[in-house]
Amino acid sequence: MRFRQTVPFMVIVLALVLSSPGRASAGQAPPATDLLTTRFPPDVLARTLLPAADWHPFPRAGEREAWEKLPEKVRTAHVRRAEARLGTEWETPRATLFLDFVRDGNRSRYEAVSFGRRGRLADAVLAECFEGQGRFLDEIADGVWTVCEETYWGVPAHVGAQKRGPGLPDVTEPTVDLFAAETGMLLAWTDYLVGDRLAGVSPLLRERIRHEVRRRILDPNLARDDFWWMGFGGQRLNNWTPWIASNWLAAALLVEDKAERRVAAVHKILRILDNFLNPYPRDGGCDEGPGYWDRAGGSLHDCLELLASVSGGRLTVFEEPLIREIGLYIARAYIRDPYFINFADAAAKVAANASLIYRYGKNVKDGTLAGFGAFLARRQMLGESAVGGSFGALGRALPTLFGLDATLAAPPAEPLLRDVWLPDLQVMAARSAGGTPYGLYVAAKGGHNDESHNHNDVGNFIVYADGWPAIVDVGVETYTAKTFSSRRYEIWTMQSAYHNLPAVNGVMQRNGREFKARDVSYAADDDRAAFSLDIAGAYPKEARLRSWVRTVALNRGRDVVVRDRYELEEAREPVRLSLMSWREPHIVREGRIRLESPRGAPSKHALFIEYDGQRFRAEVETVPVEDGRLQSSWGTRLYRILLTARRTPLQDDFQVRFLLQEND
Repeated sequence: MRFRQTVPFMVIVLALVLSSPGRASAGQAPPATDLLTTRFPPDVLARTLLPAADWHPFPRAGEREAWEKLPEKVRTAHVRRAEARLGTEWETPRATLFLDFVRDGNRSRYEAVSFGRRGRLADAVLAECFEGQGRFLDEIADGVWTVCEETYWGVPAHVGAQKRGPGLPDVTEPTVDLFAAETGMLLAWTDYLVGDRLAGVSPLLRERIRHEVRRRILDPNLARDDFWWMGFGGQRLNNWTPWIASNWLAAALLVEDKAERRVAAVHKILRILDNFLNPYPRDGGCDEGPGYWDRAGGSLHDCLELLASVSGGRLTVFEEPLIREIGLYIARAYIRDPYFINFADAAAKVAANASLIYRYGKNVKDGTLAGFGAFLARRQMLGESAVGGSFGALGRALPTLFGLDATLAAPPAEPLLRDVWLPDLQVMAARSAGGTPYGLYVAAKGGHNDESHNHNDVGNFIVYADGWPAIVDVGVETYTAKTFSSRRYEIWTMQSAYHNLPAVNGVMQRNGREFKARDVSYAADDDRAAFSLDIAGAYPKEARLRSWVRTVALNRGRDVVVRDRYELEEAREPVRLSLMSWREPHIVREGRIRLESPRGAPSKHALFIEYDGQRFRAEVETVPVEDGRLQSSWGTRLYRILLTARRTPLQDDFQVRFLLQEND
């Protein structure tokens, strides 16, 4: 459908185009330039986007045959989940609960209420779609109304973006964070799926949804360019950008009924996504880790999938190499279900979205990625119960539900890749043999100490044995106000002393872009994979360190060897190496440590650490794990092995060896 471009529309578009700065990050490969906006300028969007009235991405609640064809177990599980809360009170997000964040740093208590309300509304919407008898319409009406009555759709940790700063939200200045955008998406899909039925409860419900989505999401996003996640000021972007963009895009496509504004919104979203993609590493690496990939690369895929859908497949860039590489990152970070490489603020265990990964692989025509999604679908028993969706994310639940047949019919393939090298991210991984989790697995990183969700961890490595953790990256505790403040590096999990790294002259690594690896190299063949870097630059001057060359090598079928060669300007304190272990260490003798496999992690091998007992003295600390987020990966304790040099010459060369031996 074509429409005549009016003067106001052209003024909007011209303003959008003129305010889009280019940017690039040092040290990365030359970026692609405005991939999306070059390909799809406003006139192409105006000709190509289907009007909202003609766009039919999924069946509505009234299209009974489509919903009734979905697996009975799935339908029953969704109805029962919504039934459990019918007739109960909707919990109120109180002002004092909102103020917890500025009073004591807690963000979880308010988020539990906010996310719980949205999840409950999404459950009721899906239950009504599955059952189709009107039984959940009053529940949906209550949910819509209570959410629309909230002063702010976001969370306390993000309200500081308003001009009045942190504290309570200013109702006169709607700001758009992750969860405000998620709420806009939830209400837009609610209107699409059951809006005609809600009109029977009251026509004001649909009007309220559309009014609030416009007021809180569509209008401020179109009018403002100063939200940091848009990237128009040259900011370093992360998962916020595609995550918000995907939800804004869904809301704009579903709710915006003025063609000019709809095109303007889509074009601005494409510009913002270009700001995200232009400096993105050509290797597709996500420096936020695999847990955030779901809302970085995964939400980028959501955007591209929506664009393809609303254009009948004419607006697509799935064939672009960078888009494929971004998708493949999640397979490259995989160790063995449920474990992934977890550098930065990432958990070791990731509940990866099987349907999303399968669809990403199918869209970019990559068998590894599609097979991985199909593999995860079977591991997660997709199709046997309710499908997941965080914070009421109907935009994720719908493609999962209506893609079940294809996902479950696809051939599964677990991506047990032998070697991985991400040169831009400076992350490597290698296992004893491809296609099997057995044997040794090692991953290591270089980079710098100002990455997104950064930990001071240049040169850190992890070791897995027979697919189970051994030497680990601890990860991050539950987020509080301190996590993203100037006091971030007071948190123990962020410090290099609690990574597998040395303390030099009693000094840890420092945070900042200038604290980085240098002279990074990597090579792999059938016998060996080796990663080398000088980590001296990650330490401040007071470490009195000239060079510290670390080589992390997997000798296939034999061992992992970490060799450290250093040169100091001065030796004030002994060198001390930290090794964080999930397995309980037992010092067999000085120079040899056995790592016991925890109960529930059977292995035919015992894992040993060997080091020069003449040079180092070993001691073991038990590290209690009290935080719930960390416990989900590691249980209630970790261990810190400290190797302290008996003497510290100005130059030295030593190694720590990890090897498997048959259990007695």
